[in-house]
Amino acid sequence: MVGVRYPTMSRPQLSAVAELLKPITWFPPMWAFACGVVASGVALADRWGLVVLGVLLAGPLVCATSQAVNDWFDRHVDAINEPRRPIPSGRMPGRWGLYIAIIWTLLSLVVASALGPWGFGAAVLGLALAWAYSAPPLRLKLNGWWGNAACGLCYEGLAWVTGAAVMAGGAMPDARSLLLAALYSIGAHGIMTLNDFKSVEGDRAMGVGSLPVRLGVNRAASVACWAMALPQAVVVLALVAWGQPLHAGIVGLMLLGQLGLMRHFLKRPSERAVWYSGFGVLLYVLGMLASAFALRAGGFSGAGL
Repeated sequence: MVGVRYPTMSRPQLSAVAELLKPITWFPPMWAFACGVVASGVALADRWGLVVLGVLLAGPLVCATSQAVNDWFDRHVDAINEPRRPIPSGRMPGRWGLYIAIIWTLLSLVVASALGPWGFGAAVLGLALAWAYSAPPLRLKLNGWWGNAACGLCYEGLAWVTGAAVMAGGAMPDARSLLLAALYSIGAHGIMTLNDFKSVEGDRAMGVGSLPVRLGVNRAASVACWAMALPQAVVVLALVAWGQPLHAGIVGLMLLGQLGLMRHFLKRPSERAVWYSGFGVLLYVLGMLASAFALRAGGFSGAGL
């Protein structure tokens, strides 16, 4: 493996474990879970414990597990793309990367059991997709269409629906909430594609069919932008139809801001993918929260559209 070599160790340092679990990636599912909580319309007074536990499960546990699993099964790709990552650099010695992925999986299931059937079921599904995304024989990430769809579902839709269901005592969330969760999951496919631009070289060398590899950088950038923009446009129309024009306007403004940033991104997608992730995705998730507050303001608690 190519990379910086560190002194041989029998076990990893805590700093290497923290880097393996990538705390910066925990934000999207934690945010989506919080959006589901808001969309449920249920008062937080007696449910703060469930909210804290759910946010912990969504981010530092299930999402962190997915990062550990991905780093272990991507260690050869990372040796090309990111040789300073804990495993290829040697700071995560032996099979410790795999051991941590297994330990975090079991810990996630233990914590999820305290959230009732919905919380536990969602954790099982999320963990299954995390392993299926990175690990053979499925290794969904080899196909950018399927892999990004799995990530989008876990990071946004599943977390949103779980937050709403847990707050409602395990009841099925309102159909409007399910629709918004689905739309933002579709949009997250584009967000996941943005993450693939930084690893085109290694992905191509190791046979990982990300969208930039499959479609080329420019076409993949266009697909990512369309995947993010169209679902949000549908959200705006839905909020208007549900009698929430103020919240629809907020989401619309967030979308207009993204469209302006997208024009800049599309001129040099390889160079500006990280930049767009930092600014465009922020507007995307703010729109998510606004749409969740629209459901709360509308008092939508029953099933049906």
